[in-house]
Amino acid sequence: MNTTDEWGREYDERPWGSYTVLDSSPSDHKVKRIVVTPGKRLSYQVHAQRAEHWYVVAGVATVVLDGETFEVAPGGSVDIAIGAAHRCENLGDVPVVFIEVQTGTYFGEDDIVRLEDDFGRL
Repeated sequence: MNTTDEWGREYDERPWGSYTVLDSSPSDHKVKRIVVTPGKRLSYQVHAQRAEHWYVVAGVATVVLDGETFEVAPGGSVDIAIGAAHRCENLGDVPVVFIEVQTGTYFGEDDIVRLEDDFGRL
């Protein structure tokens, strides 16, 4: 359920954690703060209209990108091309927090094709 935070920004809780939209006013990008709860992971997904850049600020993210798995520590980042299959998993005991910068032509939540999902949202 989308709500707003104390500063009036879009905020949504998901089964894996939450996200806050930090900037969505320009037409050429969108910026989110994403928090992944320990032991949870986002769906393995692709986007047809946007690329993403993830910058990890807390916790250690386990990233799967087109079938390759690697860890990204705070200060590290990963680029996800349009059409690349990806997910973030939190195998640690503290929240993983990353800043996601989306670029492309469309940034709606309906540009998500879930390939695998722990929460039955295929």
